[in-house]
Amino acid sequence: MEKESHVLVVFPHPDDEAFGVSGTIASHIENGTPVTYACLTLGEMGRNMGNPPFTNRENLPKIRKEELKQAAQALGIQDLRMLGFRDKTIEFEDEEMLADLISSLIDELHPSLIITFYPGYAVHPDHDATGAAVIRAVKRLPAEERPKLNCVAFSRNCIEELGKPDIHNNIQNVIEKKLAAISAHRSQTEHMTKDLPEKRKNEDPQIMAWLKDERFWTYKF
Repeated sequence: MEKESHVLVVFPHPDDEAFGVSGTIASHIENGTPVTYACLTLGEMGRNMGNPPFTNRENLPKIRKEELKQAAQALGIQDLRMLGFRDKTIEFEDEEMLADLISSLIDELHPSLIITFYPGYAVHPDHDATGAAVIRAVKRLPAEERPKLNCVAFSRNCIEELGKPDIHNNIQNVIEKKLAAISAHRSQTEHMTKDLPEKRKNEDPQIMAWLKDERFWTYKF
């Protein structure tokens, strides 16, 4: 993993950072690189309320806000920006306004690397709209001034249409931090992770590959 001067992570929902990026974030922080996480919403329209349920629709935003803070703390993120948009509305926001917001973060932080979703290959409309806004903002910059742009994709057709990911980060040394970040988002992840300790103990190949390897596509303008 290359040494960066500053990493900017831009996702729309709490827990978007946890599954496929948290090990990379933790690795950069352990390497002395500052990481800013800009999270657009509080995921207040999430369908999960815990397993068994321990909250309700009215209180879910408060729960998810605290879970996001806990996940950031687990990874060592000191600069967490909660941008205040509403869940499931990012695709309807003005495109230039979103790009302006990302541009302001770039102007402030001067990141050498930005991590976001690959629009069209990230399944959720909020994911795609967020990635598109980041790309629009970076594209405004002269080519020689653009930070690297690493994108997360997981749609069924992503490898078929994008090719294989060109970046694989081995995050084996920070697996515990990754698991802590995932567990922090308890309302959303508890039902998915209850069998994880046993599968990890049995060295389930699919689980171990997911835990150790985080993959990205370099966006090419």
